[in-house]
Amino acid sequence: MVFSSILFMFIYLPVVLAVYYIVPTRWRNLWLFAVNLVFYGWGEPVYILLMVFSICLNYVSGLLIGKYLPDRRPRARLVLIVNTALNLGMLFFFKYFDLVAETLSAIPGVDIPTLGLTLPIGISFYTFQTMSYPIDVYRGDGHVQKNFIKFGTFVALFPQLIAGPIVRYKDIAEQLDERHESVDKFAQGVQRFIVGLGKKVLVANNVGMLWDVYANAAPGELTFVGSWLAAIAFSLQIYFDFSGYSDMAIGLGKMLGFEFLENFNYPYISRTVTEFWRRWHISLGTWFRDYVYIPLGGNRKGLSRQLVNILIVWALTGLWHGASWTFLFWGLYYAFFLILEKLFLLKWLDRHHAVGHVYTLLVAISGWVIFQQTSVDQTLVFFKAMYGFGAAGFCSSKDLYYLAGFGAMLLAACFASLPVGRSLFARLPEKFRAVAVPVLVALVLTVATAYMVDSTYNPFLYFRF
Repeated sequence: MVFSSILFMFIYLPVVLAVYYIVPTRWRNLWLFAVNLVFYGWGEPVYILLMVFSICLNYVSGLLIGKYLPDRRPRARLVLIVNTALNLGMLFFFKYFDLVAETLSAIPGVDIPTLGLTLPIGISFYTFQTMSYPIDVYRGDGHVQKNFIKFGTFVALFPQLIAGPIVRYKDIAEQLDERHESVDKFAQGVQRFIVGLGKKVLVANNVGMLWDVYANAAPGELTFVGSWLAAIAFSLQIYFDFSGYSDMAIGLGKMLGFEFLENFNYPYISRTVTEFWRRWHISLGTWFRDYVYIPLGGNRKGLSRQLVNILIVWALTGLWHGASWTFLFWGLYYAFFLILEKLFLLKWLDRHHAVGHVYTLLVAISGWVIFQQTSVDQTLVFFKAMYGFGAAGFCSSKDLYYLAGFGAMLLAACFASLPVGRSLFARLPEKFRAVAVPVLVALVLTVATAYMVDSTYNPFLYFRF
């Protein structure tokens, strides 16, 4: 079940909200826990068992760690190690086993059969989310949650369950015990949800169609203009798709009384790659910083160790996104630029903002080509065309046709990816904004609903992770 569907918006969500506000406060977590499992298991009910196992595993681990701290800390550490191994083992088995099997089977004399398992939706997100709980308890950053229903609600909370943002236990622990719903917060949630819906349905889906036109172009077919049209289209698609989903998740959280942290902060205005990754998928970057980079030593053990830590974190970040060696290549690609900035470029880029902005956009757009392609060969086809080494000419009639058809949409999407519009709107008189906001929200909802009824193209890109 996806947020941008008629089923979710006009059946599932109204029922969830109606019952949530009818039942007494003490029963609301139980209701959410039940409907969370329905939401997750809608497409593949068998994986509800995996979700419940993950909840039980981490719930019991948290209890044991809390029991052994502080007097028997080695036992608590052992529980944490076993828990982490089991969590990562499940993630490896379902997501990476076939990749490793195929890779090893390429060695003469080795034949490991693949399993062909369907990837459980959102397993990368909820695995990282559940792992944060026992780690936080062990570190003393969160209290032991003795109520199984409250913990289960945290793990399976449907607004952010399958595509983030990654909500860490310590950030939401108090809200599981007590949260404050209000009419104003509910209205803010509705507004935020519809903004995200508009990003997804009206922008991401439409510019994504342009990427699809060029995605599998054969060598010798892709022109310079066509390659850049496609790469820019996908860069906009993935931003509006994922940030739109995050907006919807944050909005749904507000409707239920929760406050989730922001996940995007206009990444395409960045002047360095370092800044870009502080603005893009903030919850993932924060997770890797707090649970991998800093425990490895961060920047506390000298420059050489820091650079190795960056390399490790970004190799893992790449693999987290998908079971393909192209994702590892994508992670190492960003590690290269982050290390380059750390060693040489940051101070220079700080003095040359315009150059830094162009450089960052080129790195990001090229990076999305690596991210989306399923093979190195197809990535090279795009890079050769984008940078003039193998383009089938400068421009074709096909490119002009699609530029005419999608040009206005691309320009509007580029403008919407910047904070300029938001800033200008905030300067308008308050009375005007008070009238304009509900009108615009209603308009976006109406048009987006019409699109959903009429269109079959409605994928969420991050569901595959």
